[in-house]
Amino acid sequence: MELRQLSYFVTVAEELHFGRAAERLHIVQSAVSQQIQRLERELGAELFDRSPRRVRLTAAGERLLPEARAVLAAAERARAAVAPPPGLRLGTSTGLGEHLDRVLAAFTRRAPDVPVELVSLPVAERLAQVAGGQLDAAFVRAVEPVPGVRVLPLWSDPLVAALPAAHPLAARPEIGVEELAGLPLALTDRRTNPALVDLVVGACHEAGFEPPPGPVNGSLQDTLATIGTRPLWTVVYASHARVLHTPRVAFVPFRAPGLALSTGLAVRSSTPPPYLEELLLACGDHEN
Repeated sequence: MELRQLSYFVTVAEELHFGRAAERLHIVQSAVSQQIQRLERELGAELFDRSPRRVRLTAAGERLLPEARAVLAAAERARAAVAPPPGLRLGTSTGLGEHLDRVLAAFTRRAPDVPVELVSLPVAERLAQVAGGQLDAAFVRAVEPVPGVRVLPLWSDPLVAALPAAHPLAARPEIGVEELAGLPLALTDRRTNPALVDLVVGACHEAGFEPPPGPVNGSLQDTLATIGTRPLWTVVYASHARVLHTPRVAFVPFRAPGLALSTGLAVRSSTPPPYLEELLLACGDHEN
């Protein structure tokens, strides 16, 4: 007796039609009939009463059906017991820096056998993939609500000013935004990160000045390389600045109350992702 034969038997028993059962199994009808006949020969009993007009289970077939289902369910449990655990597909946000390292380390301690796949995408695509189930969760900052997605608050991310190391302000323990008036601001395009741009430009306006626009480069690394050669400034998340090695650039905190954006974890509204509890606990471990 083979599991395949029992699977075919259960499908025919549910459809009571060999043709429909074959379509459901994605095989030809003759293969279904042959396997059922072999099962009947092995058991020494007819399982179906076949007539030109309809197919019915015999008494032997009625008795076999719950047992066959139980055997197939047990086989599936056996496969699941030895199958590797499903991985966690996690969307990442630019500038997470040491946040990401610590969260992943804490998650690994809580779920050591679960592989984590990191996916770097623009925030709109991250949210769309969470809603569509392609990502289990994603780190996001200060996003507008998206249908099918809820954002669980995690922590606040302070920003620091990135300045040429040779600039007089670079030696300060902290600076006010107003002290940067007159220096060109190299900031990403607003379409790429509206929350960040609105926060920084808004802080400049509150301080009484319009920041002269600096060059917009393709990446933060390019921007920092440019800042190392000419008087410009930009902002970097403090957690990211701590893992950057740029000797020609200084990272200076803003004077209180400072600038910060909130980071959250985007997940589907309807179905919690696997290992959500472990991931949230890992984020809490990080905060501590």
